[in-house]
Amino acid sequence: MKTQPLAAATSTPPTVGLGHSLKQRQLTMMGLGSAIGAGLFLGSGKGVMEAGPAVLISYVVAGTLIILVMWALGEMAAANPNSGAFSVYAQKAMGVVAGSTVGWLWWLQMVIVIAAEALGAAALLVSIWPVLPVWVLTMIFMAVFTAVNLTSVKNYGEFEFWFAMLKVGTIVLFLAFGAALLLGWIPGTASPGLSNFTGHGGFAPQGLAGIATALFVVIFAFGGTEIVAVAAAETANPARSVAIAVRTVVWRILVFYIGSIFVIVAVLPWDSPELASPFAGVLNSAGAAWAGKAITLVAVAALLSALNANLYGASRMVYSLSERGEAPRIFSLITAAQVPLAAVGVSVAFGFGAAVLELVFPGKVLDALLNLVGSTCLIVWGSALVSQLILRRRADRDGTALPLRMRGFPVLTILGLVLLAAIFTVGFIGEGSRGQLFGTFALVAGIAVVCWMTERRKRRRATG
Repeated sequence: MKTQPLAAATSTPPTVGLGHSLKQRQLTMMGLGSAIGAGLFLGSGKGVMEAGPAVLISYVVAGTLIILVMWALGEMAAANPNSGAFSVYAQKAMGVVAGSTVGWLWWLQMVIVIAAEALGAAALLVSIWPVLPVWVLTMIFMAVFTAVNLTSVKNYGEFEFWFAMLKVGTIVLFLAFGAALLLGWIPGTASPGLSNFTGHGGFAPQGLAGIATALFVVIFAFGGTEIVAVAAAETANPARSVAIAVRTVVWRILVFYIGSIFVIVAVLPWDSPELASPFAGVLNSAGAAWAGKAITLVAVAALLSALNANLYGASRMVYSLSERGEAPRIFSLITAAQVPLAAVGVSVAFGFGAAVLELVFPGKVLDALLNLVGSTCLIVWGSALVSQLILRRRADRDGTALPLRMRGFPVLTILGLVLLAAIFTVGFIGEGSRGQLFGTFALVAGIAVVCWMTERRKRRRATG
């Protein structure tokens, strides 16, 4: 089911201070760039270890949900392109406190992911080229991509386009190699066939609890795709760009993710130590150690590409919050290159701090960061679905023409919410996911209370 354009209307971006020079191809690649990072190259191995071959179920469920979320976001972004995206839509649908809570939650998620991707890239690089400590490389990566994000958005978009192209091309080659390996076309290497799907304890060796725990690893992997809605505000023709980006990003991510995971599960037993770096492990199993090192380098580039895209998204979100009076005004100040300088600065601060923590607690910081953000995506996606349900009904009631309409409304939107509720329910089965959910709910409640108190003070000052 695809989104359906109703009119040839071209939305005019409402964001005055930022530029509008992102091209459609750059927007599409940004969506891929933010989603194909730590979650695929590092988290996929962890997901397999949690659920065994049944991790494929986790990917199908999460993939279906992200399709529905992206269709809903595409409709809203085409009608109202804004750097605050789902935060703005939540505010329009459910009020100021809901909008600012979603915005701050997503920003916190992004800054944690930025730190995780910098640390992950550094750790991978050190594994094949141990010249500098992980914390030093993390500092270097953070400094370089801070500088990239302080250039004009046009230069940033082009940088991200080619960065994303590199890893997309690599994944295509990996899938081709995996198919050749499974078909027995690699000389001197016997095909494992499908034996790993039933051996080593069966298809679901950890049971439903393992699938539930893996589901949250997978959710984290798909997180970041929604950056397309954030970046739409800086394109010249948001309605057209969003429609194309949503269609292409969704199916490419599903092919890349599910295809890659199928190859990994087929080639490597779910309890293999090679899953620490699953892409390299597949190549190593075929005696291609040099290729394993090469793909590790590409994985480094993929993580840095995702870092780059997520830093862009985080800075634009806090910029939007500032413009709406939900963050200090300094974060909405822009440079001559139409870049929010302070917003970029505050969004990278945690990453530099994580590098210092890595110095003090070597080897322990990355896992802790990955565990923090697995279920925050679900709250953001849920808010997008609820917002679209409310705003679409409102538009239909008022007879408002939308440049892009999600087909199957409201059935598919409600299906997305049912899937989301099922994921939360199943999440309480696994010990790891249960603790993560409680932590996420506590975080959301804390942010909501602070936002409510802030809004209350603003109203008092306005009436006082």
